[in-house]
Amino acid sequence: MAKKMKLSDITNMFAGMDVEALEGVTIEGDIEIDLGGLGGGFDPMLAAALGQESAVLAQHFARIAGMFGYPVGIGAPAAPAVAPALAAPKLKDLIPAKFDVANIAEWATEIQEVPIGNTSADGGSRGKRVTLGGEKALPFYFDAPMPNRNQVTIDVFDMRIGLAKAVKQNYDEVMDSPGEWAKKNVEKFNADMITIHLISTDPLIKDTPAKEAAKTVEEVLQAVDVPIAIGGSGNPQKDPEVLARAAEVSEGERCLLASASLNLDYAAIAEAALKYDHDVLSWTQLDMNAQKELNRKLMKQCNVPRDRIIMDPTTAALGYGLDYAYTNMERIRLAALMGDDELTFPMSSGTTNAWGARESWMVSSPLKEDSDWGPREYRGPIWEIVTGLSLAIAGNDLFMMMHPTSVAVLKQITQTLFGMIDTEQVDIANWIGAEV
Repeated sequence: MAKKMKLSDITNMFAGMDVEALEGVTIEGDIEIDLGGLGGGFDPMLAAALGQESAVLAQHFARIAGMFGYPVGIGAPAAPAVAPALAAPKLKDLIPAKFDVANIAEWATEIQEVPIGNTSADGGSRGKRVTLGGEKALPFYFDAPMPNRNQVTIDVFDMRIGLAKAVKQNYDEVMDSPGEWAKKNVEKFNADMITIHLISTDPLIKDTPAKEAAKTVEEVLQAVDVPIAIGGSGNPQKDPEVLARAAEVSEGERCLLASASLNLDYAAIAEAALKYDHDVLSWTQLDMNAQKELNRKLMKQCNVPRDRIIMDPTTAALGYGLDYAYTNMERIRLAALMGDDELTFPMSSGTTNAWGARESWMVSSPLKEDSDWGPREYRGPIWEIVTGLSLAIAGNDLFMMMHPTSVAVLKQITQTLFGMIDTEQVDIANWIGAEV
């Protein structure tokens, strides 16, 4: 029967017996070395332990060899009872850490400041003036504070239109009155500005005459005293006429005419802006070179002063090209800071484009195998918030938005980063259970 024995058991077996040698005896079997408890990786402590075990084995083998008549020289030294303690490594001085945010030498150009809205002191009737631009670095940069915070303008339309349910429920009772719609945006939803979209002027919708559309602009101007942006329908043939008439009835208010673009008569819009004291929104489609070209034409051909140009490089929403829109805006801002005088203007984002993404308004995914999208009442505003905040980091100054919750969240975060709102102090000593 197989039996396990320790080497110490064999030597103890012959203890006290007068045995000179063993003849005709064969010991068969395997030798097992128990290294249990020595840990995983081979380290100095493991080496010391193995050294101790090896010394003990050497003693046992020497005794057995002597019993069997094999001459053994000087026996192995007695193994120490405890593994020798390793000398603690000498602690050297740590390299001192230093956190420093310095001005980047290449950022030597300031973004042009552009005011929107004229108060009574400026010859208008607005209750306040909004100023964009003036940055000397990327947004919220430590060593170059922003002189002017981000602003939000909330959309108003000159006719009832189809909106996502999450948006419509906030405006349903005022959608037939642009003036009341604008007033609600300012008084209840804290809009910094109002954008009135004259979409009914589109020949494919109602083809509202420019003269009649101008009355809607007057209605909004009388309903609120914040600065306003005036947008057409997007029709390249009709918009120049509509915006020129709107500029005339709002003379002296320094509105933002939206928009001048390369595919329509931008010269006519620029002429109206100069004649009636307004700013121009220079709109291009995700192309920095096209943006440079349009800005150059507005300045050189149309003689629009630098402090009357705001750029809109186009917003592609979350999931629908946001990465490209972000990159385009960031490249524009970096080029401006490094001295490209054709791009040193504030930027505006049509953040409401987020509601064109199906994920923002559909009840659920049309794909059966897709995961649950969650309630659209939350999903839609989040879609607009993420789109806006992403572009805020890229350098955007003005946000055109729709959902009141989206507006509130974006303003809270950007104004906190700007320094207007103090952040709540969090005790990181109890970080495991901390609530932020």
